[in-house]
Amino acid sequence: MKVLYIETSAILAWLFSEPNAHKVREQMDQSDIVVTSALSLLETERVILRAINQDLLDPDNSQRLRELFTETSASWALMEITKEIREGASQPFPVEPVRSLDAIHLATALEFHKIYPGMKVLSFDRRINDNIPSLGLVYSIESQAAQSI
Repeated sequence: MKVLYIETSAILAWLFSEPNAHKVREQMDQSDIVVTSALSLLETERVILRAINQDLLDPDNSQRLRELFTETSASWALMEITKEIREGASQPFPVEPVRSLDAIHLATALEFHKIYPGMKVLSFDRRINDNIPSLGLVYSIESQAAQSI
């Protein structure tokens, strides 16, 4: 079974049709299960709101992006920010510094990894990717190539 943890940077690359969007879509399509932190929903909505506020996105396109994201993410398994995740995110990571939100994603990925040991992580955030191997997690093929992003 192919399980993919998708972190917000990858979601945004796909949603906003950035250069790696096709790779993200391909990874999602090839996965039997896509998982993420509930934090990703909030982060994605905040980016959409910020894009509207900065006149980078008009209301029609923002609605289209929201609908696409809602439809796609409806089948994803979400994990809330539990006490265990807060505790895990509060601990040092192998490669510091790690920002709080990135720490929540890493701690969530580790919790999902307990359920899905073969899970791969897709992220375009260097702070996330720098920690993946040391935490015993596995890159998706594309995120490993995107470490410098």
